[in-house]
Amino acid sequence: MNNIQKGFTLIELMIVVAIIGILAAISIPAYQDYIARSQMTEAFIMLDGMKTKVAENVMQDGICPTNGNDGIPTNTEINGKYVVSLTFGGQFNNGGGCEIIAKIRPNASQFIQNAEVKFSIASTSLGETGSTTWACVSTAKQKYIPKSCVGA
Repeated sequence: MNNIQKGFTLIELMIVVAIIGILAAISIPAYQDYIARSQMTEAFIMLDGMKTKVAENVMQDGICPTNGNDGIPTNTEINGKYVVSLTFGGQFNNGGGCEIIAKIRPNASQFIQNAEVKFSIASTSLGETGSTTWACVSTAKQKYIPKSCVGA
């Protein structure tokens, strides 16, 4: 009788393990970047939701709303899974402007921990058309925030 053995050789198995290792080495950092960007998105969504309220206060009253005033909750009442607080403030005198700052929690991805995202509206951008121009700056690296925002 002829014994025919079927299976993989040790070399074939080692090649498969090496390929899986190479794929993991490439995909794990990309996945970590994806997680950091998705967590940072929460801050931008929360900030976008508050821009209308700030612009409305500025157009009606000519002042920047602050936390706890002008229909704006305190800074810790507005928070999320990765955003610890939203802080409102600023003044139009001396060339300043209104700003909203989102602070990221320390338990977020290691790449964006304690980062801040600031949306600001300068007094010079208040046109007679009723539109406002917002500027965005963040302490997070540029690869974790949208291209329209300036990062560290």
